[in-house]
Amino acid sequence: METTGVRRSLTWLLLTWGVTRLLLLLVVFKVYVFPGPDVTSDVSVIYQGWYDVLRTGTFPQSDVTWQYPPAAALAILSPALLPFLEYTQAFFLMAFAADLAALLLLLYAGLRPGRRLRGAWVWVAGVPLLGPTVYSRYDVMVTAVAVAAVLAAARHPKVAGALVGFGALLKVWPALILVGIRRRSVWVSAGVTVAVVAGLFSVAMPGAFAFLTFQRERGTEVESLGSLVFHIARHHGWNGSVLLNYGSVEFLGPWVTAVSTAALALTGMAFGLLLLWRLAATRFEAHTAADAALVAVLMFTTTSRVISPQYMVWLVGLAAACLCFRGSRMGVPAAMVLMACFVTVLEFPIWFADIVGSTPRGITLLIARNGLLVLATVIGMRELWKATVHKPAPAAPAPDQTEAPAQEASASS
Repeated sequence: METTGVRRSLTWLLLTWGVTRLLLLLVVFKVYVFPGPDVTSDVSVIYQGWYDVLRTGTFPQSDVTWQYPPAAALAILSPALLPFLEYTQAFFLMAFAADLAALLLLLYAGLRPGRRLRGAWVWVAGVPLLGPTVYSRYDVMVTAVAVAAVLAAARHPKVAGALVGFGALLKVWPALILVGIRRRSVWVSAGVTVAVVAGLFSVAMPGAFAFLTFQRERGTEVESLGSLVFHIARHHGWNGSVLLNYGSVEFLGPWVTAVSTAALALTGMAFGLLLLWRLAATRFEAHTAADAALVAVLMFTTTSRVISPQYMVWLVGLAAACLCFRGSRMGVPAAMVLMACFVTVLEFPIWFADIVGSTPRGITLLIARNGLLVLATVIGMRELWKATVHKPAPAAPAPDQTEAPAQEASASS
């Protein structure tokens, strides 16, 4: 009966994945037009422009929108593996391949003894909820690497470390996977991978680390948690503006620097809490690394100055990895992440004009999406703490001294 149930679930899972991914491909190939602005233009304009520069053996040092670590060049150049297709078509298929790779990893993990397929279902459902943005950004490729690292942590520590290091050089955030890992071999492997790969890029391609300067200059993006201050302030006389700045739509004007600084402070406080947890945690199980990675990336995403829609695919991937483990306590945060994905596709691209215009509908969508992320972060941190931090046993109550004389008198009588 159990085997039959697994087969039935697997059949429905694969069927759902196939149908939803076919729809995504039809949308990005423009067989069907998705509501809102064309999200695929980043591939045809920005990515292809970077591709032309990277093929010459250098990074786009004069382009402030290039804000990625050096290994990101491999993702941008990956369509070269399909030279018989146009760049945009090849990129969409490479993103599709990364999606498939993540599914196969989650299936392999979920079908092992003591595991479950619920994680694979999170991935199957979460990705299409984000709409065509998933296949129009290289974040799905990074997420596949991060999922592989989390799932390999328990049984293949050196492989997991190498994947974490490589993922960090693709888009930094996979380094947060190390938060919940105690094995020294994982940390050493990650450090060696970063040193070797970064060194090779530094020698082979000029401008490998120019992204550090560009990233530092970013402001408050219109979808971030801090942006709600300005969305509401625009209805009360705030005279700033909304402009495309450093590759994203940001608020510019009075108090923006203060809000951006506050966001950085919140991120610092979140990482301080993670450090406190790491020092206090005493119980580490097979699922702890995945749970801690999800909580850490939730903290980073929620407090960031920028919450781009593609960031949500990071959370979907890590939530899926968590729920492959029966002991994971991230069920509620994972559900909130899926709900936040649905709200995200409503605010971008469908009603992005309302976000830019700070309309009541746009503000409501942002409050809903960012509120879900805040709740997922708080609940996730609470569950992680409860599962890993040992509470000292209560001290035995001291004997009641007032009863001692009475007992002695009774004994003497």
